[in-house]
Amino acid sequence: MIQTIDLKKGMVFERDGKLLKVLQINHHKPGKGNTLMQMDIQDLRSGSIVHTTMRPSEKVEQVNVDKRSAQYLYDEGDSAVFMDLESYEQYSLGHDLLGDDKNYLVENMKVILNFVNGDIIGVELPTTVELTVAETEPMIKGATIDGGGKPATMETGLVVNVPAFIKNGDKLIINTTDGSYKSRA
Repeated sequence: MIQTIDLKKGMVFERDGKLLKVLQINHHKPGKGNTLMQMDIQDLRSGSIVHTTMRPSEKVEQVNVDKRSAQYLYDEGDSAVFMDLESYEQYSLGHDLLGDDKNYLVENMKVILNFVNGDIIGVELPTTVELTVAETEPMIKGATIDGGGKPATMETGLVVNVPAFIKNGDKLIINTTDGSYKSRA
């Protein structure tokens, strides 16, 4: 058993017979009263995401997650196909369970697959990925480097705010935790 105050993003726990993953967590201290934990959690079996509030002293059953190195191969319909790097076994994971992580997947990319009781429940991405700009507006003459930036659509469909000097075809390093531009590759 673990208290909800000790939960972190990405942790998996069991509550009311459901397998839940913490997507986002926020400690909220109202003017009066006790601290509350506001969380976005995903039901790993159904894929539904719920915003909930819990007391920090509540206890939940932490689930042991088995982690295996894998490689992203390709998309097949509404799912992504991964290969275990040790056993060469292939696994398919639906886009609904991948959520926004599917926007960072590039062929042959190494990831960590998470399993609970032999069932695949999710994927852990590297901290940064290298993506190519598919489409962005041309640079505006006279724009400064530290200006507000412009949106750029990456090869995977992800839209990122980038500096004005970025052009189509540039390779960029993108942070997978918040989807922000870090630098050119």
